[in-house]
This record gives sequence, C-alpha cells and structure tokens, in this order.
Amino acid sequence: MNMKGKEMLGKGRTRSDTTPLLGKHKQQHQQPHPKIRFHSSPSACSHSISSPLFLEMAAAISSASSSPTSHCNVFLGVDVGTGSARAGLFDEEGKLLGSASSPIQIWKEGDCIEQSSTDIWYAVCSAVKAACSLANIDGEQVKGIGFAATCSLVAVDADGSPVTVSWSGDSRRNIIVWMDHRAVKQAEKINSRNSPVLQYCGGSVSPEMQPPKLLWVKENLQESWSMVFRWMDLSDWLSYRATADDTRSLCTTVCKWTYLGHAHMQHINEKDSRDMEACGWDDDFWEEIGLGDLVEGHHAKIGRSVAFPGHALGSGLTPTAAKELGLVAGTPVGTSLIDAHAGGVGVMESLPEKENDNEAICHRMVLVCGTSTCHMAVSRDKLFIPGVWGPFWSAMIPEYWLTEGGQSATGALLDYIIESHVASPRLANHAASQKTSLFQLLNSMLESMMRELQCPFIAAFTEDTHVLPDFHGNRSPIADPKAKGVVFGLTLDPSEQQLARLYLATVQAIAYGTRHIVEHCNANGHKIDTLLACGGLSKNALFIQEHADIIGCPIILPRESESVLLGAAILGAVAAKKYTCLSEAMKALNAAGQVIHPSTDSRVKKYHDAKYSIFRELYQQQLSQRSIMAQALA
Repeated sequence: MNMKGKEMLGKGRTRSDTTPLLGKHKQQHQQPHPKIRFHSSPSACSHSISSPLFLEMAAAISSASSSPTSHCNVFLGVDVGTGSARAGLFDEEGKLLGSASSPIQIWKEGDCIEQSSTDIWYAVCSAVKAACSLANIDGEQVKGIGFAATCSLVAVDADGSPVTVSWSGDSRRNIIVWMDHRAVKQAEKINSRNSPVLQYCGGSVSPEMQPPKLLWVKENLQESWSMVFRWMDLSDWLSYRATADDTRSLCTTVCKWTYLGHAHMQHINEKDSRDMEACGWDDDFWEEIGLGDLVEGHHAKIGRSVAFPGHALGSGLTPTAAKELGLVAGTPVGTSLIDAHAGGVGVMESLPEKENDNEAICHRMVLVCGTSTCHMAVSRDKLFIPGVWGPFWSAMIPEYWLTEGGQSATGALLDYIIESHVASPRLANHAASQKTSLFQLLNSMLESMMRELQCPFIAAFTEDTHVLPDFHGNRSPIADPKAKGVVFGLTLDPSEQQLARLYLATVQAIAYGTRHIVEHCNANGHKIDTLLACGGLSKNALFIQEHADIIGCPIILPRESESVLLGAAILGAVAAKKYTCLSEAMKALNAAGQVIHPSTDSRVKKYHDAKYSIFRELYQQQLSQRSIMAQALA
C-alpha cells in the first residue's frame, strides 16, 4: 500500500482502482497529465482541472499574485498509489501547505494488472509542479524529498527504458501492479520448497510479493526476462529515476523480496547511514526456486546495495530530474518506503500526549486504509506469527521489528459492492444532486433508518446479512489467496435501503477481518491496545466507528489526513539532515487529531461478538465446501 490510502474524490468518495482503465482509443501518452487535483489543505474542496491551459493559467496566477511563501524548511512527499500520483508539501511542524494529484493509467485483464513507469513519472512531475504552485513554494525552498509507492514490480533495461511484462508485448506496460495475482502457481511452487527465508513472511510468500512475479516472467516471457537489467520496487525506481542511484530500501527488499534485513544489525549504530553492500540475500533461496541468475553480478539486477529509509541517495536530484520536477538539482532525496509503511511513519507517533517510553510504540497498530488495508505494528523482539508478514527488521522504523498484516481488498471491495448493486445508479444520482459522496449519503441514510425504525443502534441493521470480505483472497492471518468472498442473506429487495444494509455489513466484515488480525498478533506476542488510522477510508466516520466498536480499541486519527505523503516527506527531512534519525523526525512532525472511542453500550459488544463468531465460521464452511467439490472432481 499498498497500498496505499486512496485519494478522496469530491466530499469523501474514494477513487476505485477499477475506473482509470486505459481504453483502446488511448494509445500513446504524449504529455504530462492534464487533469490535476489541487488541495490547499486537508479540508479544502478539490477542483478538477480539465485542460493544460487552465493548469498553466493557475500556476501563472499563483506566481504573479505574490512572492513565494516564506518557510525556512519545506519537505516534499510523493506518493504513487494504484490510481494516482500525489505530491504534498509540509512545513517543519508537519503541517500540509498544499497538495495535488494526477491520475495514472492502469490495464486490467483478468488476474494481470499492469502500469507504465513512463506514465507514472509524467504524473509525478505534474503533481509536484501543481503542489508547488498551489502552496506558492518555489523549488529552492524544498529542502528534501521522499518517495512512497505501491509495492509494484518495475522492469527496465540497461538504458533505463521500460521492458514489457505484459502478454500484449506493449513496452509501456513494464510494471506488474501489487494486486496482480497472475503468479498464484509460482507462489505455491516457491512455498513448497520450505526455504528458511519464508519464516520471515508468515511461512509463505504471497502472489503479491516479488519472487513469484519474477518467476512468472521468467517462465512466460523469456525475451523480456533476458532484456531486463534492473528489477525494482516502484518506490525504489522513483528514487532511482530522481537521483540515478539504484540503492534499494530495506523496506522494499525486506518486505517484498525476502531480503534479510537483520544481516545489517551491525550498521545501526553508525551515525551517518551509508549505502550497505547487500549481504542479506539468501542465494540458496533464489537457486532453489529457479531464479539463480538473479544472484549474478553481486545481485546487480535486484540490488547490490541497500540503505535504511531516509538515507540520502547519490548527490540528490539529478539536473534532468530537477528540471522535470521544477525543483533544484542536488536537493536531497531519501531512500524510499512502500506506501503503507510511509503511512506508518506519518502517523505512528500521532498521539494526543507524547510519550517518552520507547516501548509504548509497541502497543500501537497503524491501519493504512485505502484500496487495501495494511496493518503495521512494531516490536523490540522478533515475533514469528503464522500467516502474517514479518518479522521485518528495520523495514519501517530502525531497530524495531515490523509485523505487517493486510487485507487485499477493502476500499476496492466497498466500491465493488456499491457499484454492482441495482440501486447504485439511483443512489449516485441522489449523491450528485446533493453534492455529496455515496459513502456520506449511505451513512446518513442509515442514521435516518435507525431513527425511523427505532433500531437500538446502527450496527443492528445487519443481523440477517453476513459478509466474508475475501473477494481477492485472504492476505492475513489465513494467508489463503484462493479464499473467496461470501455474502449471506441476500433477498430480492432492490431498494437503496437494502444497499445501505449491504454496505454496512461489508464495512463490518472488513472490521472483523482487522479484529482477527489484531487478536492473532496479540496471541503471538504483541500487546496491541491502540489503533491509529490513515488513508482514504479513515475519513469515513462510520468505517472508523465500526472498527472501534468491533475491535474494542480507541482509534486515533492524525491531525494531517495525508499521512502517507507526510511519511514520504519525513524521508526527505531525514535525508536533508534536519533530524538525526527517522524516529526523531516522526516525533517532531506527527500530530494527533480526533480520537474515536468504542461504544460503551454493552449490547453493541454482544452483537458484534455474535457476528464475529459467524464471520469466523464462514471461512471454515468454505474450506469444507472446497474439500467436497475437490473430491467430486477427483
């Protein structure tokens, strides 16, 4: 996320990853994206700009109206999600000065989901220039830059040009998107080897990780395999494109490539984090799974050197990249983070009262809620948790082991449930006429229904409707990519009210999945009692309240809603030496906003406990049914 917190459209509506598809009529991307979304603050209304001329006029008006705003230190965060590239500028108190976003193209054909690194770089440049214009910040004021992105796989040749990873042969399509599930069989093959490295990803790799995707390319696109000079995580590629330094991040390599970050424990006490020779690759693992050629040249294709997040890369922005971004050559660029992990860095220290206890952070879990949801918790001890990714040493916060749970489809699932219902078009028209979002309209509808029907509490509307949210498999804690979604309790009722009930049941199902992850982590050594949430879905009041009620924990929302952008900007602040380390920068720039507490009504707890037991049974029933059908087809 990843992951990544989804961009909010209008007043709370999230952009679905299924919408910005590239049609056959749109064959060549000629210019930076004309559609830019501006945000002067988290609460500002967004404005869609439909022409390049309008963008140029807006920039001209901004620069002509006044001189650049006076800020001693401004830090830029760039976040590339599944549907857009976003840029945000923050001051030295962690306050958002301005942000902008630009859509990116995506191709979806069955389990194959692809993007273009060229297209993404254009979008990044457009978003950065627009954010600077809106915030009235010139390039010289930007003191550091950090990149975050989904954990998608990028293929480039020796010249840095894209190499296709698509059956289509289209060279633009050189990225296998994080949520792509083409490599399920390759993941099963890798897991059958029982390599020791698998214990650091919950006992098995997911088809969303990079080794299965790499094996798929080698087995299916041999010409592309022979052409690729560098395989990179998307956030690492962005840093490389900006600096010409291909040092990889401990975050990306450890979390998605089976790199053993704890091989670098001896480097943690170095005052000036440096590029480290990549000594954490397990060569036997790559040989065993049929990718031994990636070991050649000191792992040149997958990473000869790694660095802690926030380490200053190369000589900063290259002159070429600086010109494209509208910034200054040499501006420090920090080693990257996966988007969800940047969200963790941007929110983990967002407490109403700061704590000096270094162990207190181990009682928190961050929910990065977007297209998918990532669940980030840290510990001092190395905790092995079946079905949950990790432990990953220093992959997010230096010197802490990271545990990473996740749900592959959350925001995407809510979009799917709403958009596939017969009442959706009518509801969309109502939302448009009221100038609100579908989510807000549904939330208001449920509140009205509760009053009219004298229901004791909103959650009770789903007593006959139960959802298993594994429509894109189960990432954790079951780690079953073949898991399927279930909706129990359907009727012939086509009304908007029935859609509201189904929407609520789906929100609850996602929260039950998070409860399952939290309980599983605590049963295996964690002591999580506080949640922090960020990302697009965290702006949905019903979504957050249901999570608090179902899990029984307070949920802290950050002051700045753009936590992933802030986390990326923190990397730039560390690279610029404005802070001595990542932890210091987090404490200085994170700040708390609203705190959501669980309901004190004992009936609510009793109700959710009952529904949670049904939620757990649904998967067990699925396993039984799967076995029956397998025997029938044997």
